[in-house]
Amino acid sequence: MCGIVGFVGRRAAQDVLVEGLRLLEYRGYDSAGVATVEQGTLFVRKRAGRIPDLVELLTHEAAPGTVGIGHTRWATHGAPTDINAHPHVGGDGLVAVVHNGVIENYAELRERLEQLGYRFASETDTEAIAHLIAHYLKESAIDGANGDDVASFVGAVQAALQQLKGTYGLAIVSPLFPGVVVGARMGSPLVLGVGEQEHFLASDPAALVRFTDRVVYLGDGEVVVIRRDGFEIEDSQRLSITPRVQVLDWTAEDADKGPYPHYMLKEIFEQPGAIENAMRGRINEADATAHFGGLNMTPQQLAQVRRIILTGCGTSWHAGLVGEYLIEELARIPVEVEYASEFRYRNAPIEPGTIVFAIAQSGETADTLAALRESKRKGIPTLGIVNVVGSTIAREADGGIYLHAGPEIGVASTKAFTAQITVLTLLAIYLGRMRHLSAPAGARLLERLRRMPELVQRTLDSTHDVVRQIAHKYHTARNFLYLGRHYNFPIALEGALKLKEISYIHAEGLPAAEMKHGPIALVDEETPSVIINPRGWVYEKVMANLEEIRARKGPVIAVANEGDDELARRADDVIFVPVVDDFLQPLVTVVPLQLLAYYIAVLRGCDVDKPRNLAKSVTVE
Repeated sequence: MCGIVGFVGRRAAQDVLVEGLRLLEYRGYDSAGVATVEQGTLFVRKRAGRIPDLVELLTHEAAPGTVGIGHTRWATHGAPTDINAHPHVGGDGLVAVVHNGVIENYAELRERLEQLGYRFASETDTEAIAHLIAHYLKESAIDGANGDDVASFVGAVQAALQQLKGTYGLAIVSPLFPGVVVGARMGSPLVLGVGEQEHFLASDPAALVRFTDRVVYLGDGEVVVIRRDGFEIEDSQRLSITPRVQVLDWTAEDADKGPYPHYMLKEIFEQPGAIENAMRGRINEADATAHFGGLNMTPQQLAQVRRIILTGCGTSWHAGLVGEYLIEELARIPVEVEYASEFRYRNAPIEPGTIVFAIAQSGETADTLAALRESKRKGIPTLGIVNVVGSTIAREADGGIYLHAGPEIGVASTKAFTAQITVLTLLAIYLGRMRHLSAPAGARLLERLRRMPELVQRTLDSTHDVVRQIAHKYHTARNFLYLGRHYNFPIALEGALKLKEISYIHAEGLPAAEMKHGPIALVDEETPSVIINPRGWVYEKVMANLEEIRARKGPVIAVANEGDDELARRADDVIFVPVVDDFLQPLVTVVPLQLLAYYIAVLRGCDVDKPRNLAKSVTVE
């Protein structure tokens, strides 16, 4: 969670750090702070609240210098207060540290450091890191290390890291070494930005797009030193590492809201382009199949696959459920969808012929990454479906598929979800063509998929104003039910999640047929039910479930196909979407549910892009 930034260059560090933190605020917004170094003096400025609160502080108490670190916090240890805000200082000002992650043995470290005379001001685990590095710096001074030698600084950091159990992405400065920032990574992302006479650190490349498009993704156990004129990376054994500099395919404009009031609304409207990008270069018309360049498995190896496990968290898990229906129907391969947080601990028996796909927008989700690593330990081929090039899952998986959806900054995922479904649809067609789908059947499926950017755009255009009116009618409701069947059951789950995430209204997503088995007890005149029922082979079944709700005077909001007057007559409110094949319905039915959650949240005065208690990338357990 948490966002960290580091900078060394010629310009004012304070300005660069604040701009980087603005771009990372979706990773945490309980508090924020910066630490800079100028002429051997450490300046620390931090405050509970959002980035504007920090900016207000800096207007009265500037943090001078061209070297510094910054942090925006999602609280794990300690309440969101000024004292618990990062950076944390160790050894009476010898070092300042910002941290993303959780130190599991911090209580033990704190007790040991307090016995050595170090005084703690905060409740955080991070302060133990700061004092520990300061302690080893003092020891190196006693041993006669040259204070101007950055190696003694890195040595103190490395010695401290050996004592830590848990996860960390760190950026560290010291007034004793005024021209450098040291970074370290274990289990939490850290990216190096390469500029001209300036270098950067960040927990997410989104923080760097305004400053540089050249990045190095650090690996676990690596430590980096950045200076104005260069950088060095070493591993935990102090061995030098030759970096691989990559070029970001994002731009500063991608990270702007543009004319939209919120990132979430912008990203909802970017979905036609995201779906187009997810398909680009992946349709093989000659063979009536899909094409993937990064699976790193031959057709012969894929033909031997007997079972697929899709694992993810939250919205990515919902995409996996859609993928299960797609792959089983189009490729006839058994699929299981696992919560990554459960799969990593469950020790499930996995027979030969199984492959695992880890699905995550960021490519850094802690539980999903751990599930992938557990699968690799068991010798299972692992692949990733991720959006961020160079992310940890992308680097550690045996192969995979990039979404190419562009940066997604709103905490509630939207365009990444539809891009995931698009990729899973292509994968299902690809695997199906290897097994039983004829060339004409494959060509028909691909032709229909190719029309989806246009149809999703039509859905946005036709439903936007209607959904906004429906939101006005129901935004004071305290509970919602979302019902769907077959391909639209995962969409019911996703619609309910979106509403919960950003409007704080309790909502449940259910298979429509399960209503009779208990949940129908929740139906009353104050509880709207969103029923997703485009025409298909379960249409009449869902219509019967709708009647059960009407009989109990429950308000019904229906998502229906254009021209479905019968469903419109039976519902209190209706949202029409284009007619598409069953297997493509999720790409159009999810759109009005995203808009409904958005407009209800706006009407309730909620912070859409930064919902309470949530952060974009869950990098801690």
